[in-house]
Amino acid sequence: MPDNNKRNLLYFENDSMRGLYAEMEEWQITNNKRLLSTNIQNDKGKFCCIALTNPTEVIICSGSGGNQADVTGGNLNVLSYEA
Repeated sequence: MPDNNKRNLLYFENDSMRGLYAEMEEWQITNNKRLLSTNIQNDKGKFCCIALTNPTEVIICSGSGGNQADVTGGNLNVLSYEA
């Protein structure tokens, strides 16, 4: 399995803003990833975008029981209960 955390820089370009949007949306659907940030500029008559992805999505969930993480007051809390 390839390591998806090695690259997070993308480049898109298109003749129209609508076309650029369609390319970026298709990339997200195909790769099942979100774009973390984008910068769109006009370069020689084309709409160009440099985008960063967040290759690894981390979800913090709160639950009951041991060995779980939660966020309280903006702080990540991790408790480990040993038997």
